[in-house]
Amino acid sequence: MTIKYLNFEHLDTGHLNRSSRRRCYQRFYQRFLSGCILALIGLMPTCAISTPEEIRQAHELAPNIENGKKIYRLCANCHMNNGWGKNDGSFPVIAGQHRNVLIKQLSDIRSKNRDNPTMYPFTDPGSIGGAQGISDVTAYIASMEKDPKPGVGDGQKLKSGKNIYQKQCQQCHGDKGQGNNETFFPSLKGQHHAYLLRQLKWIRDGYRKNANEVMVTEVKTLSDDELDAVADYLSRL
Repeated sequence: MTIKYLNFEHLDTGHLNRSSRRRCYQRFYQRFLSGCILALIGLMPTCAISTPEEIRQAHELAPNIENGKKIYRLCANCHMNNGWGKNDGSFPVIAGQHRNVLIKQLSDIRSKNRDNPTMYPFTDPGSIGGAQGISDVTAYIASMEKDPKPGVGDGQKLKSGKNIYQKQCQQCHGDKGQGNNETFFPSLKGQHHAYLLRQLKWIRDGYRKNANEVMVTEVKTLSDDELDAVADYLSRL
């Protein structure tokens, strides 16, 4: 298919002077081309399979945080410059997450052990590099400050959420939801409520292929309301 021209009629630029209108068109072109590039990347066949050796190297290599910061520019398209994602839970808080957890999740997505088509092109070696790239970007993300005001729920079931958490989650994720880097348990505190709720449901219902078996056992008996309660509680820690 041949594209003869781009139609700018839908761009409301009538109130702008000539110089400002030109800049508006330039931004449009940049977004258009960026979208085309990402679409092409998504269509390309990939051999981005993480190997145990690559994962081991990512853990053991000395990270270059400055290089990680450069790589993170790609992540910022969705997770924002501060790593706080979006309060509606469409993108999670990743800032301040444990480095070992980040390495595992990136590796699982790269190897398709965790279904996340949006992330596939961004975890490709051509995008972030091999083991060194993973080491660098995860170290940078782990060093970032967590979101002080994440998205929360309605606050109506916080007591219930606390009770459920202490009974079924605390033994692995800690009394404050802090998780554990050495045992690969993620920090849950201060995560967006909507994101937590979605992931808890997916783990319970079997959609998260890389879910910890103990986690599956703990959440499989919980109702939607109970998951909502514990997610709201965690988002406020």
